[in-house]
Amino acid sequence: MSTPIRLAALDMAGTTVADEGAVEEAFQSALDAIGLVAGDLMDDPGAYIRRTMGQSKITVFTELLGGDRHRAEQANTAFEAAFDLAVDRGEVAALPGSENVFAALRDGGVRLCLTTGFSPATRDRIIDTLGWTGLVDLALSPADAGRGRPWPDMILTAVLRLRIDDVAEVAVAGDTTSDLVAGTRAGASIVAGVLTGAHSRAELAEAPHTHLLDSVAGLPALLLP
Repeated sequence: MSTPIRLAALDMAGTTVADEGAVEEAFQSALDAIGLVAGDLMDDPGAYIRRTMGQSKITVFTELLGGDRHRAEQANTAFEAAFDLAVDRGEVAALPGSENVFAALRDGGVRLCLTTGFSPATRDRIIDTLGWTGLVDLALSPADAGRGRPWPDMILTAVLRLRIDDVAEVAVAGDTTSDLVAGTRAGASIVAGVLTGAHSRAELAEAPHTHLLDSVAGLPALLLP
């Protein structure tokens, strides 16, 4: 690898965080809150939820509800409330190896940014619950950057805030095709799909990427000299 990696932008749910199905349950709670059932909006609710994993939740609800921003905000509020309850019940956990990856990369001089489609409040609730405060350099949500994935805004915001000199010094890892598209659009040298989350190897293989890994635990060997 000719350019050393100085920043790793790592997705949360499905990449570094396991949620035990809490995202799908929260999605259903959001639809219930606005008086809809999944079948009214999509033929295969489970497939839709998995396909849009990693994207900004408010954007997903806005598109799903035909641009009705008011109802989308209602749905998003209900989603976050339901997911926050799941966090409080202990239904999220660090995926195996995540904390070792954080330590290894930072010891190797790599800055860390967690990226997510959750709101800042939900993101910080997860980080606090897992005891990750201080283990990473930065955590970003779409609200912090402008747009969520598949746009590159969060990654580029991390580049600016952490004073990285060149996008070629960036590695991105995530479990969804949106993560891989965002990393590619940001110009990252390493764009790695991981197989611990929403999308299968076949789905990730169809998106632009440089590597496919069984889990985020494989990153240090890939990024460090």
